[in-house]
Amino acid sequence: MELIKSHRELEVYKLSFRASMRIFEITKEFPKEERYSLIDQIRRSSRSVCANMAEAWRKRIYPAAFVAKISDCEAEASETQTWLDFSTACGYLSKSTYEELNQEYDNVLGKLVNMRIHPGKWNIKKKQ
Repeated sequence: MELIKSHRELEVYKLSFRASMRIFEITKEFPKEERYSLIDQIRRSSRSVCANMAEAWRKRIYPAAFVAKISDCEAEASETQTWLDFSTACGYLSKSTYEELNQEYDNVLGKLVNMRIHPGKWNIKKKQ
């Protein structure tokens, strides 16, 4: 296994970044009256998955802090799924787009849970 030097190299980061960018593009077509509510919320939560991943990566020297930031990533990914639910219920997303994005976030969540359960794989040792 190759040494990962940046959070940008993590598969979970790449997946969540792509999903976030897809949400950005899709929400451009949402009604303008949703600009400061649903659009803002779903874009923020989807982007927060990536931002919290970057923070978690830099906190690997502190296992508890790493786990806490990974937990934040999970929370943001779940929040994004909730906004996807609302987007579909409001008729802004097709069923197929909803299912694709929801599956992508299920995949992201699975990877995040694995990281949280096995933090030792990601943590770096403090120099003595």
